[in-house]
Amino acid sequence: MSSVPPPGIAEPPVSAEVARRAVEWMLELQGESVPARVRDEWRRWRAAHPEHERAWRRIESVDAALGPLAAPGHAALARATLEAAAPLRRRQAVRALTALLFTGGGAWLAAEQTPWREWTADHRTGTGERRRIVLDDGTALVLNSGSAVDIRYGAAERRIRLIAGEVLVTSAKDAAARPLLVETAHGEAQPLGTVFSVRRLPEASLLAVFEGAVALRPRQAAGDTRVLQAGEATRFTATGVDAPHALETGSAAWTEGLIVARGMRLADFLAELSRHAAQPIRCDPAIAGLRISGTYPLADVDKVLDTLSATLSLEIQTVTRFWGLRATEVVLVPRSRTARAPQR
Repeated sequence: MSSVPPPGIAEPPVSAEVARRAVEWMLELQGESVPARVRDEWRRWRAAHPEHERAWRRIESVDAALGPLAAPGHAALARATLEAAAPLRRRQAVRALTALLFTGGGAWLAAEQTPWREWTADHRTGTGERRRIVLDDGTALVLNSGSAVDIRYGAAERRIRLIAGEVLVTSAKDAAARPLLVETAHGEAQPLGTVFSVRRLPEASLLAVFEGAVALRPRQAAGDTRVLQAGEATRFTATGVDAPHALETGSAAWTEGLIVARGMRLADFLAELSRHAAQPIRCDPAIAGLRISGTYPLADVDKVLDTLSATLSLEIQTVTRFWGLRATEVVLVPRSRTARAPQR
């Protein structure tokens, strides 16, 4: 191993590529059962160049500062998340974690948009997974694909933080009369004895009320409280709430493993389907406005794509791109534009 520089002499910076590789080693070594050959390869990598050793010392130096986030159980969960994610998302997650460890990303760690918050959430689902959870007070949650929540129940309130994705909430009465609050980066919803869903998007959140009523308060405009009744939905940001509109048919069908389309644009349908697929799914802009209807099973995305291609005379192509890591996406194109057979 390389020696530590004498006191007073600053270490050279670590290159982005070496920093990224060090992060990948950290995740790989935090598994519950690491083969001896992997540890040997890691030792050889450290010894191969002084820069490798400097990168590893950097990771070790922030280990204590990360506290519970660096615990083996959480790091193993992070590693599993990366392995299960689509290649492009995996690359983005490694890049973000590299920034945290090598560029003094303490503020990044506290930000709302952070992979660590998903990895260490109290409850989470992977791509294509849905899960039902019953909390101690009887409140029931259904997490959609790629979702994560934290549960913070205290003496004064019951708080559910939606970190990513979508959750359907069936609220229960509390013996201590504590209010139930569902929080996103954009505000909080307080059910008034109800069934409702909240979905978090990068720029806004969506609320849909199926039973009862929900009081909605934007984060930066708490005085602008809106009450939505059963059958209403809206979009809200940190500064305001859009006018409510009627719920679309099948809004909660995902809880039954279905996606329901009623004259939906093909591009919008594929965006929803993509939430449950291993690879991103999109279509040629020329056919984005095609309208489709029907009920489709989320558990068999390939079957849905085959059905669409047959009924709409489309081709299914798999496109491979390289952004440091290999990434693939599924693209639907008009059949007349290619003579090749569908590639799957």
